[in-house]
Amino acid sequence: MKSTKAATTIRVSVTTRDRLARIARQEGRTMTEVLHDAIADYEQKQFWQTVNEQIEHTQREDPEGWADYLTEREFVLGPRPRSRRIAPEWDGLITFPEEKDETHAR
Repeated sequence: MKSTKAATTIRVSVTTRDRLARIARQEGRTMTEVLHDAIADYEQKQFWQTVNEQIEHTQREDPEGWADYLTEREFVLGPRPRSRRIAPEWDGLITFPEEKDETHAR
């Protein structure tokens, strides 16, 4: 027995419908699947925007609390890696200019 999900109709402009249909056709998916993913992406984008705004607010309004958070984070996760700009297998094989300054200062 085939299950069916409840459905409804929404009004969108012809341009929007055509864009949605083009994307669905290119990807071999239904317009509903494309729209579902677009909404999920938008919700995720909004979530992270809110998180970033809250972080900026805490940094600005409660610098001591932010410092406490960073200290606790390092305690739980360990110290941050020296550099995130290179793949781990290259770590130690490349010296960046700012690292050269640190070694000469010692």
